[in-house]
Amino acid sequence: MSRQKNGDHTVKVPQLAWWDEFEAELSFPENWQVTACRMQGHDALKLDEADFRKAFANPIGTRPIRELAQGKKNVVIVFDDMSRPTKIAEIVPFILEELASAGVAEENIQFICALGTHGALTAYEFAKKLGEDVIARFNVYNHNPYENCTYIGTTRRGTPVSLNDEFLKADLKIGIGAIVPHQSAGFGGGGKIILPGIASMETITHNHGPVRRRAKETGVESNTGMGRYENNAQLLDIKEACQISGLDVKIDAIVNIQRDTTALFVGKPIAQYHEGVKLAQKHYYTPTPEEPDVVVGNCNAKVNETLIGKIVAESLVPESGGTLVMITNNPWGEVCHYLRRSFGHHIGGRACREPPLAPKVSKFILQMPYKNKVSIDWLAPLASVNWSRTWEEVRATLETDYPNGARVAVIPDATIQYFDIVSTLFVDVKSSK
Repeated sequence: MSRQKNGDHTVKVPQLAWWDEFEAELSFPENWQVTACRMQGHDALKLDEADFRKAFANPIGTRPIRELAQGKKNVVIVFDDMSRPTKIAEIVPFILEELASAGVAEENIQFICALGTHGALTAYEFAKKLGEDVIARFNVYNHNPYENCTYIGTTRRGTPVSLNDEFLKADLKIGIGAIVPHQSAGFGGGGKIILPGIASMETITHNHGPVRRRAKETGVESNTGMGRYENNAQLLDIKEACQISGLDVKIDAIVNIQRDTTALFVGKPIAQYHEGVKLAQKHYYTPTPEEPDVVVGNCNAKVNETLIGKIVAESLVPESGGTLVMITNNPWGEVCHYLRRSFGHHIGGRACREPPLAPKVSKFILQMPYKNKVSIDWLAPLASVNWSRTWEEVRATLETDYPNGARVAVIPDATIQYFDIVSTLFVDVKSSK
């Protein structure tokens, strides 16, 4: 975390992930106290080719992919979607090189996007994730949580595990994702590529609902929130589902503020995840600022899940009240979420509910250059939203509200940072069973 000094009251924040990426400058009046709340790995160095090769040559807890792939006829590579910051296109060439060394024919390799309950990707989006060369050479598919899933067992917490049939039929299973803070599981990556990634709606519903609800009610394994990794029932359930899934290799990236891969953990699930989290706990950690009057949360890495950024930024608003500013610069709008979002005035997913806004937030400003009402259904009550298209509009409002100056905390990317304050979202999902 750093305080702006010497009259420099401009904080740069990343914008337009997956599009024409640039840094926007958020300027403030000179008499304001501005704190840029940067995570410790904010500008960590990007890996070079040698670093990638080293990670693949020295996997954690297992043999290299080129050895595991010997004699394999059906390889499935599962990867995360556009709601995650992973630059998969930087990683895939090294996997394909490993498979080619083992003699695996390209026609025996397919890719499946681990959507969980998110909406399907188009070829345009597949190209952004995987690269145009990959989608021209290989078959790429979306996971469907409603169909073609087979039951393979039940976790100790009662979750019936049903997974994508195509994945289960493969004789070599590889997953690609990123370890970043997560609002309920503590950290994403690891087994989340399986649950919710390629699980059935029933499996996801039980993990997100009864498992978490039981923990909350009993106080057992109830540690949940951004960066809350230990004693977390939902995460423990996810790990167990991953272990029985048959996933052979997991690859997880750690990313900086520009979403560049700064570390890569390749190896046996969940062993590589545990090693990755050790770094992630330090890398994404952000010291909590002094009580601000205004909290500005920029959302970029998980650009179509502004909800996550809102949860994080909202937690920094002091109990005495303050202004919350959220920035989402995204032509797509929010991700389609079949579990949590609405699908009409009167209908929605199983976990759909009226979006809350903390009573301590006296004003909620949403800077959305690509303004759309579609994205608001899980962010905040529509009547509470003060819309702005530009930072100039936001600044004018703040100067009017705080004529004598203000203490401001700017979070460069609230979707992947975590603070000492617990930022959590409890979703009460009723089981359909």
